Parts: sequence; C-alpha cells; structure tokens
Amino acid sequence: MSVSRRREERLLDAGETELVKRTHYPELDAEDDKALPELIRLLRERRDRARDVSRRQRRELRGKASPSGASPAADNTGTREKAALLAAAVKRVSKEHERRRAAGARERTVSGARRTLALKRAAGDPATGRPTSRKADEGMNPVPNPRDAPSGAVNQEGQEIAMRRGGGPR
Repeated sequence: MSVSRRREERLLDAGETELVKRTHYPELDAEDDKALPELIRLLRERRDRARDVSRRQRRELRGKASPSGASPAADNTGTREKAALLAAAVKRVSKEHERRRAAGARERTVSGARRTLALKRAAGDPATGRPTSRKADEGMNPVPNPRDAPSGAVNQEGQEIAMRRGGGPR
C-alpha cells in the first residue's frame, strides 16, 4: 500500500523526510552510484532506531517494561508506520543499487566478450602454419598384460574348475 507524501511528512521528522524524499524515483535516478550505499546506511540506522522504539513501546503497553519517558506509551502505531516507511525506503534504494550493480556487471561482461572476439579475429585461423602431413590415426591400442592368466584362471586347475562349472569345455 502506497503512502502519500503528506502522510510521510507527518510521520517522519525533517531529516528522515529528506532521506525518504531521496528514495522516490525522480530523485533516486539523479543519485550518484557512489552515494547509494551511504544513503542505505543512513536509512537503515533510522529504520533500526524506529523499530527499537516501537518494540519498547509495545513492551510498555503490555506491561513487560517500565515506561522510559515521562508518561507511559499509549500506542505504538505511529512508530510502527514510521519503521515501515523507512523499511520501504531501504528496500527501494537497495533494489536500485542492485539494479545498477547488475547493469555494470553486464556491461563489463559484454565489453570483455567483444574484446576477446576482436583478439580472436586478429589472431587469424589457428590451423595456419600446421603441417598438412599429419593425419589422425586409429587412436590408442590395447596392450595385453602377459602376467594375466587366460580367461581369469590362476592356473590349469582353475581352468578345470571353471570348465566343470560352465558345463564343459569352451
């Protein structure tokens, strides 16, 4: 659910309002790539603080903690909404930062592939300069082991046992 700018200004203080304004799209596109991590860090600090205050207020409401201020907390909906607004802003900026990082990686990959292709084309055909007399042969040939007994028998007695088991001479 989107929140209006007027509602954002009512829930946030001046510094937080300025930070959240920078996360909306016309201003977010104008942000420098180097400034995005710093913006994320600032927003996370504010979000964490609002989340902690909301948790403390909720504990006060349930009677689990003593009031930290002059009067006990009556409600924590405003603080919860503030934390949610800041979390949404962190999410927007993080998504934009990841999109820009992926686009940069994609550009580097494409430029590297183009450079590699240019080098390959400049090198020419790899077959040039090889002798034409070489031909493919039949490949590897088996080398029999003279120490192996024929048909797996250790000696003549083993062959007889194998012949009896097999039903006769082979």
